[in-house]
Amino acid sequence: MSDGDTRRNQRLVEMFEQSGLTQGELARRITTMARQQGLRHVTPDATNIRRWLQGGQPREPLPGILADVFSNAFGRRVTTYDLGFGASPDLDRPLHYSPSFRETVESVTELGRADMDRRKFLAASPFVAAAGIGPSRDWLLSTLEQEPEPGPRVRLEDVTSVRNMFGQFQEMDVMQGGGSGRLLLTEYMNQHVYPLLRRTHTEAVRRALCAAAAEQTYLLGWMAFDNGEHGTAQRYLIQALRLAEESQDSALGAHVLAGMADQATLLGNPAEGRRLAQAGRQGLRKASSYACLSDLWALEARALAVLGEAKDAARAVARSEAAFSRVVREEEPEWAKFIDGAYLHGEHANAFRDLRQAENSAEHARRSIAYAKTQNRARRGALSHAVLAVSHLQRGDLEAAHATGVRTVELASRVKSSRSVEAVQDVQRRMVPFGRHQLVADFNERARALVAA
Repeated sequence: MSDGDTRRNQRLVEMFEQSGLTQGELARRITTMARQQGLRHVTPDATNIRRWLQGGQPREPLPGILADVFSNAFGRRVTTYDLGFGASPDLDRPLHYSPSFRETVESVTELGRADMDRRKFLAASPFVAAAGIGPSRDWLLSTLEQEPEPGPRVRLEDVTSVRNMFGQFQEMDVMQGGGSGRLLLTEYMNQHVYPLLRRTHTEAVRRALCAAAAEQTYLLGWMAFDNGEHGTAQRYLIQALRLAEESQDSALGAHVLAGMADQATLLGNPAEGRRLAQAGRQGLRKASSYACLSDLWALEARALAVLGEAKDAARAVARSEAAFSRVVREEEPEWAKFIDGAYLHGEHANAFRDLRQAENSAEHARRSIAYAKTQNRARRGALSHAVLAVSHLQRGDLEAAHATGVRTVELASRVKSSRSVEAVQDVQRRMVPFGRHQLVADFNERARALVAA
């Protein structure tokens, strides 16, 4: 056990003081925890504790064991980063789909803390195009067996409380954009949800808890996605998929794969987006959610359109509409609430836009706008107005495109959504062939004001 330098480890000191433990008591708890993990050679004493407090660096696996001891003492997850060991959290770990439930809990907890404490650092993390291949395959196999961690038993009432919060956060995202409530949801997950995963449960409660945690972790990923933080979003989505597998909720896992497919296509990987959507549909064979099935077909259509597969894309749109016609809203899960006419027609409009089928694109965009208007959904309205503006440009009607584009800017200004701003910028780019026309200049000025705001 290395003494390291003599600079005081202030983070460890603060945790130690908050715990109320003596140095001897902490050493004994570390020894007990190590033995539970089969590490009988780990037997620190009070002298070791004092050295670590003074800045010494404990050797592996002691930092992780210390984090486990303090987590049990506080009833919430404490990471090695929280204890001052390591310059930063491991941001690559959440890209891995671990066969260990414990490792999954560690990954998603560390990701959540990094999202709170190191947001700028995390936002710079890259999207990794191939990272979805293994998770989608392993989710389909669904052969992993895990055991819960020791600790106070979680009750079904605790899970119900988590699920009740989900609807509120999802509504916040739908109505105000992903940038509005994500900080609140991250804090809620760190303080109330992820710590529950480390405690003991009956099997039924454990599955329900994993489902609830997966729903909210997916929502964190979706909010980051909407806010343009794609590396962060990808990490949350992969861990949400792993939690969904643990819950044995096939429809929920398929829903997470839909989000991964959407992101892959948006970031220029339509072949991967199509494959992820197909994996989700295969997983739905053991579950029933026509809303999710409709979404997966819509996202496959988006991917096919980008790939230029016009006939297959149109066929996928038709299958999406057929699946949606069978939706019984009362029988769908809470997370499927957003998969409605406003959303689906908007996605179909995007597919036909990419195929340069302006009439079909405009028809679906107008349907989406009508639904969004009745629900006062500014983000969806902005996205679909942008597609309608592009359909006007594809027909050479700059005046109609300008009027629709102005409405896009107005709606985008009401929400905190990078996707809405990017939709405005897409209209800008597509106006370039019209040169220095006065309407183009006016729209560019409005778009600059939106971006500046």
